[in-house]
Amino acid sequence: MERKQFLKSLGAGAAFALTFPCLHGCSSDNQETPGTIVEEPSGVDFTIDLMSSEATKLANNGGFILKNLVVVVKNLEGEFVAASQVCSHEAYDQVRFVENDGGIFYCDVHGSRFAQNGSPLNQVDGNPARQLKVYNTELNEEENVLRVFES
Repeated sequence: MERKQFLKSLGAGAAFALTFPCLHGCSSDNQETPGTIVEEPSGVDFTIDLMSSEATKLANNGGFILKNLVVVVKNLEGEFVAASQVCSHEAYDQVRFVENDGGIFYCDVHGSRFAQNGSPLNQVDGNPARQLKVYNTELNEEENVLRVFES
């Protein structure tokens, strides 16, 4: 049987069944977005009970949590640092803490990298990055509560 005859014998139903998964898998609707574009948080002032389950990851150096669009970190030296989860490059909510280079803030959408004080460490799209917003932290050791706030 020739190929043309074989394909005709399959019919439209079989052809659709064979091609639909590929078309569906290749559609742009199926692609995951790298994050959400959001506004920089303002008026940041909240506390974290360091004994709560929410703060479990802050027990270890290098651990971080996300709260109210803020990345709260216990850095590699054991100090608490907090920065905006919103990248200064294009406002995606994908800034995280990574242990590279002694601990930096990193946005994986376009590769923006920031020091713990918010200073940009690289250029993105050929342009110098802007400062990442960093918040104050204050530890109340008696109550095991960390306050994160703007000055």
